[in-house]
Amino acid sequence: MRDYAKVGPKFWIGDTGKALRKAGPDVLVVAMYLMTCPSANMLGLYYLPLPTLAHETGIPFEGALKALQRCCEVGFCSYDEDAEVVWVHQMARFQVADSLKAGDNRCKGIQADYDALPANRFLTPFFCLYVDAFHLTSCRGEGRANEAPSKPLRSQEQEQEQEQEQDKEQQGASSGDDAPNRSDPIPYSQIVRGYNSAMVNLPKVRELTPARKSAIRTAWHGSKGRQSLAFWTAFWAECAATKFLNGAGPYTGEHANWRPDFDYLIRSKTVTKVYEKAMDRMERAQRGDGEAAAA
Repeated sequence: MRDYAKVGPKFWIGDTGKALRKAGPDVLVVAMYLMTCPSANMLGLYYLPLPTLAHETGIPFEGALKALQRCCEVGFCSYDEDAEVVWVHQMARFQVADSLKAGDNRCKGIQADYDALPANRFLTPFFCLYVDAFHLTSCRGEGRANEAPSKPLRSQEQEQEQEQEQDKEQQGASSGDDAPNRSDPIPYSQIVRGYNSAMVNLPKVRELTPARKSAIRTAWHGSKGRQSLAFWTAFWAECAATKFLNGAGPYTGEHANWRPDFDYLIRSKTVTKVYEKAMDRMERAQRGDGEAAAA
């Protein structure tokens, strides 16, 4: 158990804080609990069974579950129901720092804490989001090969079903411009899922339309370096780490109310601008895996 936790005053006036406040007092209690509870760690990624959440907040189970779902919907956190692990997306920045110098001993501590986490589906997104800020050296996968995939929270089931239908549609397609082929398969839905996992402060993609498939295909064929899921994982992580692209801004003048979305980020011009940084990020992550395997 930690001796203390940091909660910044901006929690109450930031966009996410305002969204939590509008959602009601139970949602605010759960959000504050997730940052300060006995189970929490400085990473914001930790084991938390739902009965524990309900018991320690004093909120009836169904109410606590609904409040947690709302926290997920506004982008404050994500919950892996199968692993019983919660990830408060920006908590590590508040509990540790926006970034650390490479020689800071806390970097080794963060890597050690990360290595000790139970298997869950947030391990790779967490690494991609914080690899540069905390100089992480080794990325863990989403779990062991024999583990079942994580179950979504009930409020996310419809979204998951839609993604499965999209996958079936792609697998069953045998002709047409939007269908992948054996010589050039494009994992459309997996690229979309990568966006939804990493870009937690932007609108989720809920429809994989022909226009979006066309934009993905154009970006995919922009160069050989873009033709892997490893690149797209790194690409979304780079976007998530860039304030202009992740929704943090600042946005001024006539664009004060504008925010990027999937359609903007997947444009060929945007991908080209982010390409080199994303390639660097991907290569660093791969070197980290190689070094860990050789150790």
